[in-house]
Amino acid sequence: MIDELDLRNRSKEDHRTQLFDTLDEAEPGDDFGVVADDDIDTHLVRYQIEHDRAVDWEYADPDAEPRELQVTVGESLDDSLGTIDVRDLKPQRRHEALLEIFDELGVGEGFVLVNDHDPKPLYHELRSMHGEVVDWEYISRGSGDWRVEIIKTGDSKVTDEDIVTRYDVRDIPKEERHPTIHHRYGMLPEGGTLELIAPHEPKPLHREFSQRYGDSFVWEVVESEPGRCRVQITNSDSTEENTNQTDPGDDVTASPSDEERIEIVEEHDVRDLPPAQRHGRVYEAYDELDTGTGFVLVNDHDPKPLYHQFEAEAGPEFRWAYRQRDPDEFRVLIGKAENPTDSGASEKTETPF
Repeated sequence: MIDELDLRNRSKEDHRTQLFDTLDEAEPGDDFGVVADDDIDTHLVRYQIEHDRAVDWEYADPDAEPRELQVTVGESLDDSLGTIDVRDLKPQRRHEALLEIFDELGVGEGFVLVNDHDPKPLYHELRSMHGEVVDWEYISRGSGDWRVEIIKTGDSKVTDEDIVTRYDVRDIPKEERHPTIHHRYGMLPEGGTLELIAPHEPKPLHREFSQRYGDSFVWEVVESEPGRCRVQITNSDSTEENTNQTDPGDDVTASPSDEERIEIVEEHDVRDLPPAQRHGRVYEAYDELDTGTGFVLVNDHDPKPLYHQFEAEAGPEFRWAYRQRDPDEFRVLIGKAENPTDSGASEKTETPF
């Protein structure tokens, strides 16, 4: 049994072949390190499906490249579903891996997703990309340990569009639409395109994008007919260059008056925690806050993806404000405002999409 498998500078096919061969030779309880240029989650889920054998893995760092992880081989699954725990992956990597995994599923195949928050935006994304072939069942909820059984029940819709992801907002509850879209757009790579299918052009959302992202996106209506409008939104600039725009994760999120009314009750330094435990710890701390209180989160990298998760799930009382941004130390005030305002009130005179 090897101590480390180096998959760098090899093709995706070689990744899978060498990884599968190594796993086949392992005994239950064996573990080994893997170094690769890209995430290998798709291969590890695929191995569990094809070989009916459990595999656990954890990345050493959510950002570091090349990718380094520790793989542990388990017992037979006895025809139960394999598992992927994405809590130690960055949000953008999570969606990329999960979309690819679902793409490869055959009819009747599936897996169990483990996440640190409700992954419902992924449900909307999969349904929009693949149609009504997504069977989604919660196994557990809350406390940083959400588990969902996901099965492909039929053949997917075929699309030739060169897009990263799609949301058919006609199938998403109105109160979830805007937060879901902003949540996913914040993870798009530079040049990536998100496609929306709506009953009509979502002009209020267009204004929100202009206010939040400035000139860093391209909005194009590619199809418009009664009851159906298709809009493609392309991230035309890098995240780093957009931080001076009115980005929802920037300092303007919490106004000075909000900050004055929020009493800081504690500090949570998560730098010594494994990546898989960080988001769960922050969510637990937020749930325990009383109205008008907050805490300072200390992290070793910009936790902006966490902001987008809060925005998608927390209520209007949620507040976020950066206090410090250094290479290895980011400090963010996270709190609950006493008198939250409805940021969408000015748009209530228009028909929401």
